[in-house]
Amino acid sequence: MPNNNGKNQRLTITSPRLHHFIRKIFFRNGLSEEDAETAASALVKANLRGVDSHGVARVPMYCERLRRGVANPQPKIEISRVAPAVALIDGDDGLGLVVGKKGMAEAIHIAHESGIGLVGVKRSGHYGMAALYILQAIEADCIGLAFTNASPALPVWGGQDKFFGTNPFAAGAPTNGMPAFVLDMACSIIARGKLKFAAQRGEPIPEGLALDKNGRPTTDGKEAFEGVVLPFGGVKGAALSMLMDVLSGVLTGAAFGGEVRNPFTGLEGPQGTGHFFVALKADLFMSLDAFKQRMQTLAKRVKAQPLAEGFKEIQFPGEPEHRTEKARLKNGIPLTPDVVAALKSEADLVGLSFPLL
Repeated sequence: MPNNNGKNQRLTITSPRLHHFIRKIFFRNGLSEEDAETAASALVKANLRGVDSHGVARVPMYCERLRRGVANPQPKIEISRVAPAVALIDGDDGLGLVVGKKGMAEAIHIAHESGIGLVGVKRSGHYGMAALYILQAIEADCIGLAFTNASPALPVWGGQDKFFGTNPFAAGAPTNGMPAFVLDMACSIIARGKLKFAAQRGEPIPEGLALDKNGRPTTDGKEAFEGVVLPFGGVKGAALSMLMDVLSGVLTGAAFGGEVRNPFTGLEGPQGTGHFFVALKADLFMSLDAFKQRMQTLAKRVKAQPLAEGFKEIQFPGEPEHRTEKARLKNGIPLTPDVVAALKSEADLVGLSFPLL
């Protein structure tokens, strides 16, 4: 049951109840039942795993794009096989949450035929938490890779103005008896969505993450969101962001080189986002059981390494999110007051109450 003793209180809600509400929101904004289910599942999954910046807090952003007609609620997604193990998907400007799932599904389908499947995607939008598509591949006993480009947020190395997106990349593999290996990281020091919500809540950010619009370091969330976020690892992160744009934008025929529209403010037209998915059968070179056992051995060896000073535990990539998901499935998903207020506003627009009983 929700815990909401005052309008400025955090609310904790079970994942099925939240999912039901978000699905209704998307359906009433024009999505089909199937696509509304896909979008709701994607956002609630992000909250379950503790990636709240890419969870239901994004519902107003997606719905505003639907209302403005710059995201297509009923896309005619076209899949073209361009080589024996390669396909190109035209997302028809649908929500990235919907188009992205189709992209990885096609990569998995091809992988089960050929051992490996590559899929490029154009005319998509912000596709949420990148780990979604890795988990999708892992569920199909595949190794997954997911790349995307995004709206300008960080500068090229040596530049001042935002040009490349945070352009996250993700990878993962199934593991036997332990949380799967799941890597999901932006090319920026911090996900830009976190700056957006820090700005929304008037919260400061740590030093060294961003510059304001005049190119000066800032700890103000609003100034950081309006300025540029910095790449992780300096020139290395900046170069990786460019690589994501090459694979997701240049190669696929999607927008690239600063052309992808901002999902929050770029309401004059479709985003034009591009993605690049790879699925590989985990049993390409050995049995699936043998592969998963070797992954388990790797995880155990990693976690058994001597601890450096200041550390209490070594965690495998994806393990913290797995633990958070277990806890939130049991205890519910916490929502901050600003997210609750935004969801209530969206509910009012389509004649729903929040939370649904």
